[in-house]
Amino acid sequence: MECGHREHRLFCRLSGNALQMFSDLGVQVSYPGRAMIFEEGQKPKGVFVVCAGRLKLSTTSKEGRTMILRLAGPGDVLGLTAALNHTTYEVTAETLEPCHVKSIHQEEFQEFITKYGEASKNAAETLAKEYREVFLDARRLALSGSAGGRLAQLLLEWGRTGNCNPLEMRFTMALTHGELASLAGTSRETVTRLLNKFERDHWIKRNGATIVVLKPSELEHLAD
Repeated sequence: MECGHREHRLFCRLSGNALQMFSDLGVQVSYPGRAMIFEEGQKPKGVFVVCAGRLKLSTTSKEGRTMILRLAGPGDVLGLTAALNHTTYEVTAETLEPCHVKSIHQEEFQEFITKYGEASKNAAETLAKEYREVFLDARRLALSGSAGGRLAQLLLEWGRTGNCNPLEMRFTMALTHGELASLAGTSRETVTRLLNKFERDHWIKRNGATIVVLKPSELEHLAD
């Protein structure tokens, strides 16, 4: 009810009785960094609305290879597909930093969206948004001709959505080089080499985990 960011978050944009009921549903849970929210293949316990912090969503092959599919942040609803389809979680959700999450039991959530058409509409739009993001990520991996282009695209996306001065593309890199390589479809050694090159060319600036994009036009040219 008191969230100042609610209007900017797709599922949480509710009004009246729907907002009051949503506020009363579930519990607020705080997780430390590198904590597991749920694992691929588990039966759904419910849905999880991210209030603060970032998580990685990944999948693992039978051979044990792990691929990061995307990052989740405030406003994202995790486990929505599994809860609605009564299937197991299709990904593993792990926090990258301390996170605050609203956990809602599966049955409670289904009753909520059945009762309030506004909530049902928001859930449908959330699923559509997830589909578009998965499509764009698959397109980036399949059609970008180089590892540098894929990495440049990721840096641009995070710079544009970072919580920062709108005149400056600044964000905190919560991923290890190995995790970043998984997301970019390349190797850890290649990611390290490319980040060093981008910094030498003054396209980016790094200060610890903070990255500032200095020349977005150069990264955009590489990403095309």
